[in-house]
Amino acid sequence: MTRYAVDRSRNALIASWNTGLGDTAAVVADLPAGMSTHDALALARALTRLSEVCWRCYTHPASAAGSQEPGSEGERRQAERDAFAVVLTALTRPNLPSDGYLARSFVRVEEAAHRVGRALHALGSAELTTRVTIDVAAELAAIEQAELGNLAERARQAVALTREDASPVQVAQANNLLHDDPFGPETLFTEIDPAAAAVAAAHWLDAAATVTAEYAGLPAAQIVVEADTIEALPHETPTLVLELMADGASPRQAVMSLIREALRVAEGEIPDLAQLRQRIDAAERLLAQWREDQREPRLDALGLRLTPLDPARPALDLLEDLLSGIRGCWLLYAEYATERDETGVPQEEGPGEEGPNEEGLDEEEWRERRTASFFAEVRQAAAARRDRLL
Repeated sequence: MTRYAVDRSRNALIASWNTGLGDTAAVVADLPAGMSTHDALALARALTRLSEVCWRCYTHPASAAGSQEPGSEGERRQAERDAFAVVLTALTRPNLPSDGYLARSFVRVEEAAHRVGRALHALGSAELTTRVTIDVAAELAAIEQAELGNLAERARQAVALTREDASPVQVAQANNLLHDDPFGPETLFTEIDPAAAAVAAAHWLDAAATVTAEYAGLPAAQIVVEADTIEALPHETPTLVLELMADGASPRQAVMSLIREALRVAEGEIPDLAQLRQRIDAAERLLAQWREDQREPRLDALGLRLTPLDPARPALDLLEDLLSGIRGCWLLYAEYATERDETGVPQEEGPGEEGPNEEGLDEEEWRERRTASFFAEVRQAAAARRDRLL
C-alpha cells in the first residue's frame, strides 16, 4: 500500500511505496501556506487509510472467498471492490455534517474516500484537491493493473503484499524466471506477486525433490529434512508443501491453503480449531516429558504456533522457505549424484578436500558442472509435470 507523509522542510505532501528493493517516493502536492501541521498530518493519515482499504481489495479478492451468496464474505468483498467507482467523486463531493448528523457508509473503501474528501473540504484548497484526486486515481489504476497481473510502475508495490489468490499470468512469469534460475533470481522478489511466485516455487521444489530422491533413496517429502543435516535450513514449510503435493494437492492448492491460513491468523482468527487442539496436546505431552528432566521447562521452546508462516508477511516468508528447500535439494544432489557422460556411465563424484579430481576439475569447476547437471534434470522434471501448475 502507499503511505502518505508530510515533508515539513518543503511543505509538501508526499507518497511512498515499497518496490521490493526499497521504498520510492513522489511529491503529490505542495501544501497551502499557513496550513497547520495537524491538518496536514490528518490528510496524510486519511490518504494512507484509503490506500490500505483499497489494496485490501487486491489482497482479499471476492473470488477467493468461500461463498458469493447474499450476506456472505464474498458479497461484502465485492461491494468493497465496486466502491472504487465512487472514490473520486467522494473526494470532491464528500458526505458532510447536516443538522448535526453525518451519513457514514458501511463500505470501508467508500467511507475512507469520504474521510479524505472531508479533510480536503475543510482545507478549502482547490489546487490541493485536484492534485490529491489525480494521485488517488493513479493509486486505483495501479491496483487494477496489479489485478491483471501487471506489476509495473506503481503497481509494483504488490510484490510486498500477500494475496489470497494467485494470478495465472504472474504464476507463468514466475515459472519462466525459475526455469532460467531454479535457485530463484532477485526479480522473483521485485517483479512478481509473492503468492504467485510461491506457487511456481512449490512446483520447482517438487521437481527438485523428485530428482534428488532418486539419488538419495528417500521419499521426496523427506529430502529437505535430510538436507538440514548438511546445512541449517527452514525445512518445516517446504516439507509440509511437499507432503501436501504428495497427497495429491497441486502447487496452487498447497501454497494457497497455507497462505490463507496465515492471513486468518494475522486477523486474529483460529483457522483450524481441531489442528490447534492437536498441537496443544503434542505440546502438553512434550512439556510433561520435560518436567521429568528439569524443574522449570521453557515454554517458549515448545514451538506452539498457529501457522508455520510469519503472519505479517506469509507469502514472502513461504517463498523464501521454498527457495531454501530447492537449495537443500541441491545439497543432497551434490552429495549423492554422480556425473554421467553421454553414455550414462557414472564418473567420479567430485574432488576431495584437496586438489582436482580424476577429471582434472578443481572444486569450483566441479560445482559448476554439478549445478548445471542438477538444473538440467530439475528442468526436465518440472516440464514433465507442468500440467499441475496450470
